[in-house]
Amino acid sequence: MPLILSAPVLAADKPAAPAPTKKSRHHSPRSVAGHSTTIDVSARRHDFAYPEAQHQPDATTRLTAERLRERDVTTLRGLERVAPNLTIQSINGTASTNFYLRGVGFNDFTQSNMAPVLTYIDDVAYPYSTMSNGQMFDLAGASVTPGPVGTEHGQSDTGGEVHIRTNNPTDTWHFGATQDIASYARSRSEAYISGPLAKGLSFRLAGQTLHGGGWQTNPQNGDHLGDADLWALRGKLQWKPDSHTTILLGGHFTQDNSEVVTSVPVHRLIGTQALPKFASWQQANWSSRPEFAKLFGRKAGIKPSEHNQFWGADLHIIHDFGPVTFTAISAFETEREGEYTDQDGTALSEADTYRTVNANSFTQEVRLNNSNPNDRLQWVVGAYYQRSRMNQRFFFDYTNYSARRYMMATNFGLNQEAVSELGHVSYRLPHNITLWTGLLHELDDRSITGLRSEIFGGATNTFHGESTASNQFAGQVGISWQMTPHSLVYYKMSKGFKPGGFTANNTQIQAQLDPFQPETVLTYEAGFKADPIPNRLRVNGAAFYNDFHNQQILGTVLIPNYGPLSEITNAPKSESWGFEGTIEAHPFSHLFLTQNIGWQRGNFQNFPTVNRAKTNAYYAQHHEWKAINDNFAGVDNGQPKLTLNGSADWRQPIAKAYALDFGPDWQYRGSQAITPGGTGFYRLPPYFLLGAHVTFRPASGRWEATLYARNILNRRYAESGGQATTTYFYIPGEPRFIGGRVSYGF
Repeated sequence: MPLILSAPVLAADKPAAPAPTKKSRHHSPRSVAGHSTTIDVSARRHDFAYPEAQHQPDATTRLTAERLRERDVTTLRGLERVAPNLTIQSINGTASTNFYLRGVGFNDFTQSNMAPVLTYIDDVAYPYSTMSNGQMFDLAGASVTPGPVGTEHGQSDTGGEVHIRTNNPTDTWHFGATQDIASYARSRSEAYISGPLAKGLSFRLAGQTLHGGGWQTNPQNGDHLGDADLWALRGKLQWKPDSHTTILLGGHFTQDNSEVVTSVPVHRLIGTQALPKFASWQQANWSSRPEFAKLFGRKAGIKPSEHNQFWGADLHIIHDFGPVTFTAISAFETEREGEYTDQDGTALSEADTYRTVNANSFTQEVRLNNSNPNDRLQWVVGAYYQRSRMNQRFFFDYTNYSARRYMMATNFGLNQEAVSELGHVSYRLPHNITLWTGLLHELDDRSITGLRSEIFGGATNTFHGESTASNQFAGQVGISWQMTPHSLVYYKMSKGFKPGGFTANNTQIQAQLDPFQPETVLTYEAGFKADPIPNRLRVNGAAFYNDFHNQQILGTVLIPNYGPLSEITNAPKSESWGFEGTIEAHPFSHLFLTQNIGWQRGNFQNFPTVNRAKTNAYYAQHHEWKAINDNFAGVDNGQPKLTLNGSADWRQPIAKAYALDFGPDWQYRGSQAITPGGTGFYRLPPYFLLGAHVTFRPASGRWEATLYARNILNRRYAESGGQATTTYFYIPGEPRFIGGRVSYGF
């Protein structure tokens, strides 16, 4: 990308204006949602980004398009390399993801329930994070907001939100293209074109393709796995009939036929077969029987892979009436997913799985807010509606598992509808003090229908539907003080709410369909923002305490004569606490440093459940299933206690016509449990990764060339993990990748 990048974005995420020297002012970061602004990357190359946000009382991490590009953030998972206290993990190596922000999150294999951390793209909430797959291109920026949200926009949740902003159409012609080639024949191509079509009418068309990159090999036959095969398009049409009105119509389409990283077993729970031994951590075993592939209509020899389509459209209407601004956002998103995983990680068919997902979601949001950001009184009121429909079918191949020796399928439907009303108001008092409060009320209805488990050649079980409804309030109250022009402190209390839902995969008895209850959290947060040496040193930090009631946790249920299965349940009482901070330093000419730090602890205060480790140990000794019940009161919540990421960048002008940027970056994640109370192989080991980049560009900013490396030390590490019938497995992380990227634009 060029050094000077015009990047119009929705001002829903536009930082508030900086506070004046004598009077602070605070207003909602979404109070002027929908208007356009322009990011000039060149203006930030010798200063800290988003200076206006230093006057907003929040713990949001705001990321420029340049920072995302430098750190090679091309998927949602990459955001954990540039934000504190954030862990994003793929599910069994697939495109589906689970979020943990400040340790708040849960593992939902089916992705059929509302997540504690929501994904937004251009102000549109995605109820299922998989729907956002393939959309991380032509970016204008991103933000990560921890803690309960929802009183100013969108939906309420308990963990926070990740908001991606993509570039809008421009009033002048622009074109850009990027080609990225890296190890293992990985290739990523991007391009965009943007400009006017008529007076007041402009468009933008952008796309990307991704191929190769497979780094796993099968020592049994020399086959390799993991090649990407994805393409995506996004189009936007913007019409400004007058100076007060903006109408923005957008649409996108993604086709993903990528192979996925497969699991590596680390412990056998059932059976006597030896686990595979590999000469390299980049090796793995996988297989698929032709009979199983025929069952779900795919070719014999299918590898662990995706066969997905995602598409959607959204309409933004913004009109400034003078004293108030009206915003309406309508969106429709669809997901068509076909996904094969070899979960046991062996050449046997003990837990091979294929699932299909057909889902769609319609959302409608309307907001009114005052138009003048300089007013002492700032307010926003609005309403939000969401309707989603989903049908899933799971196919399982247990042919080589001696206790079953069959293939089976489970299918079900999910219906959901929610409506909420929200309001937020803030008032600036004398002496640079601002008070604010917000309130949200939400009704949510969910039901599961038509669930049937069929053993091919055996019995078929049909289960009656279940439903659950929630009627809850969420809210926020806080105070901030702009102590000096360059230092802000704040304190707030927030209540977050997330509706209940269902666990539906591999259902064997009706009781598994009992809905889990809504989750609520009361969060206390105190923070500060300071530029003690303007343009030289910036230090931001926040401390928090979360008081959970009925926290939704992936627990365990034991099915007699079948074995332990994962089930989302509620921990009646739990808590977590910690802090996060960001230090940005420009100690002397040419050197720029960034360090994010996140630390959190938490435990269950009351959590009666089946102890999976003890239950598995009993089976190993007695060869029969017996539930060993336990209460995990006082047990750690298992989330990584310490997460770090940062970078050092040396920016060197060359003969006034060119510039050279280079430096390392790093990431650390502490140990993480993959089952409540887990120790030993039930925990993912900690890891540290080192990367680097060097970029050469002319002063004109028309083009740039970059060499980069990730995981330079070629460290072996586990990105996520889980259980699949007979084994516990880890999903290995990427090995060393070395690549080059060339961009051109005007």
